[in-house]
Amino acid sequence: MTDPQSTRKPRKGDELEGQIEHFDRKGHAIGTSGVYSVRMRGGVPGDLWKLVVKKRRRHVLDAHRLELLEAGPARVEARCQHAGDCGGCSFQTCDYTVQVAEKQRMVEEALAAAEWPELPIVDPVVPCADPWNYRNKMEFTFSSRRWIAPHEPQGAESAFALGLHPPGLFSKVIQLAECHIVFAAGESIMRTAGKLALEQGLDAWHIFEHTGLLRHLVLRHAVNTDEVMVNLVTSREAPELIEPFAKALLEHHPEITTIVQTINTGVAMVAHGESERTLHGPGYIEELLLGIRFRISARSFFQVNTVQAERLFEIVREEAGVRGDEVVYDLYSGAGSIALVLAASVKVVLAFEQVPEAVADAIGNAERNGVSNVNFFEGDVLTELDATLAEDSPLPRPDVCIVDPPRAGLHPDVPPKLLALGAKRIVYVSCNIHNGAKDMAKLIEGGYRVTRVRPVDLFPHTPHVECVVTLELTGETSE
Repeated sequence: MTDPQSTRKPRKGDELEGQIEHFDRKGHAIGTSGVYSVRMRGGVPGDLWKLVVKKRRRHVLDAHRLELLEAGPARVEARCQHAGDCGGCSFQTCDYTVQVAEKQRMVEEALAAAEWPELPIVDPVVPCADPWNYRNKMEFTFSSRRWIAPHEPQGAESAFALGLHPPGLFSKVIQLAECHIVFAAGESIMRTAGKLALEQGLDAWHIFEHTGLLRHLVLRHAVNTDEVMVNLVTSREAPELIEPFAKALLEHHPEITTIVQTINTGVAMVAHGESERTLHGPGYIEELLLGIRFRISARSFFQVNTVQAERLFEIVREEAGVRGDEVVYDLYSGAGSIALVLAASVKVVLAFEQVPEAVADAIGNAERNGVSNVNFFEGDVLTELDATLAEDSPLPRPDVCIVDPPRAGLHPDVPPKLLALGAKRIVYVSCNIHNGAKDMAKLIEGGYRVTRVRPVDLFPHTPHVECVVTLELTGETSE
């Protein structure tokens, strides 16, 4: 083993010891070995590992774990047999209270790195009451190239798998026997679907040859109505094969309320396609969220953690600080969840969204709930804001802006438009606080001040954390 105090720089293949200290935002365990920083998968803060160097970049060593020499106090027994191999929930061997503390640290570090002129105090992360079986949607992949774990015997069956990818390896799939983050019934449905596919001789998709029938199994659950959707994504319609499969699946699982087949004839590994067929039930499920009934189709976007989504939306409503007479803009409004939750508390909501299917879902959800004071606009947010800012625009200016962008954050031209709108308050919902902090730095330069940061853990056992950040207009710019 290489002496960590040695003057020779570590090389690929060298063995050394590393003390794990924390996680980074991508889920790597970060520690030290002598004067070097170590980055690896599978460690927990407090662990001492025997490692082998994979790559060195200046004073950072990328390493593989060889042997756990001393378990840290935060290490717990994995609930799932696939925890060391699967990319679905990388923090599973870390005590949940420590996970939450790590997410708190990540948020605070992201804000510090953004170099805001004034750093707000970050509220404690709102934890998930039950960090298991919390996902109301899970996308499993069929593959003709099964990933064989190192501990499996030689000659293990490798021509079929239904499960998730190993971290960083999208050409193969782990055959899952269990999954503890999908809703409870989903684990059993997944196992049955794989068993029936093998029994009925249905071939799985080959990622390189672009052959095979079965591509994805997408499961959705409405927590408050207990409705279950199965969306089977296939490469062609093949009703003579798919309909017997769906019938057998339903016989095993009468809790399934609808089955949809999505046909994707392209080569991209995505769980949507050119057409859909409803094989059983209405073709959608319905969920209740803070008194609003949402219809969720196979293509609908909906927060994957229902319980925490309710808390997130409550926090957004609290931070909006509305009294009943406000005009609210909801940018990147998706299927209208936030807009509809806010509608009863404000004068009017103007919601802007680019994805046509999401806008259609939002309009339908508003009609079914009798909400008449939300107007939905389909189009690129930047273009829509330009139209709103035009002198001849009939739209009122906002008192409050809700901004809930994708992980990449805002287009660089959007913050100046927000500044021009001049809302007294902006509530920024960030699923990637590192990118969100950069966006908000531009708003701070333009005269806003951050008054509160409220993180919510929607994704236990992963490095992801949502943040609700409230900004109030002061009128004082940094120029």
